[in-house]
Amino acid sequence: MARITFIGLGNMGGPMATNLIKAGNEVTVFDLSKSAVAALVADGATTAESARAAVEGAECVITMLPAGMHVEAVYLGEEGLLEALPAGTLVIDSSTIAPETARKVAEVALAKDLEFIDAPVSGGVGGAKAGTLTFICGGEESTFDKAKPILEGMGKNIFHAGPSGAGQVAKICNNMLLAILMAGTSEALALGAKNGLDPAVLSEIMKQSSGGNWALNVYNPWPGVMDGVPASRDYQGGFLVKLMTKDLGLAFDNAVTNQASIPMGSLARNLFQLHAGQGHGELDFSSIQRLYKPE
Repeated sequence: MARITFIGLGNMGGPMATNLIKAGNEVTVFDLSKSAVAALVADGATTAESARAAVEGAECVITMLPAGMHVEAVYLGEEGLLEALPAGTLVIDSSTIAPETARKVAEVALAKDLEFIDAPVSGGVGGAKAGTLTFICGGEESTFDKAKPILEGMGKNIFHAGPSGAGQVAKICNNMLLAILMAGTSEALALGAKNGLDPAVLSEIMKQSSGGNWALNVYNPWPGVMDGVPASRDYQGGFLVKLMTKDLGLAFDNAVTNQASIPMGSLARNLFQLHAGQGHGELDFSSIQRLYKPE
């Protein structure tokens, strides 16, 4: 059992913190949303009036925040946590942010003798609830080894991608590919439907053929085809369009910095930006289907 502080209780962070409690850890939580905090307290967590108060006595601090600016504010701002944590504290950031931001926070943390890793996740809200997330970690090998038992309370696949920032690089590559697959799957289903095919039948055909992919096989974007996915509940919950758009922006910026060619990633970014700009930013990213099948 470890004394863990978890900051950031959104669609992903809330279930992750709950699983840490179920694993027998002593968990203190903090979030600006009072309802999110109340839900975790009901699950057995304790809370505090501020992020700094929440980390007092913690052996491990985990953050799950929307964007790099939030990560920098929490760790490096005027009330930044890195100033408050004693040497040797394990710090895990599971937000998806620019690799440069992760390296910046890691550099300050290491200068203060803190053990920091970037550990973004894959697996969506379903994986967060089921405790089957994939963690993609960047940092020192020894820090990864220390963090792994804690991460195993929330996930099934724990990878060490390399030094600080490597976890973020791998994550933005993964999400760029996911966006491409979801857009392509939506396009194919819409084309079939335009020709009179049943999207459910077409989905089964493609699942058993060379077009099979994660978006089609386990996260079908066409309403009513698959139970338990956002498409069958009006695209509510899940991984929001605005967050996918953010991640595609991170991939684009990284490609510019490294002079990498990402023509399909750039197109996916434009499609999701268009979709978000049409007022769909709070829907699950599989709602990109609506670009091809307007309501």
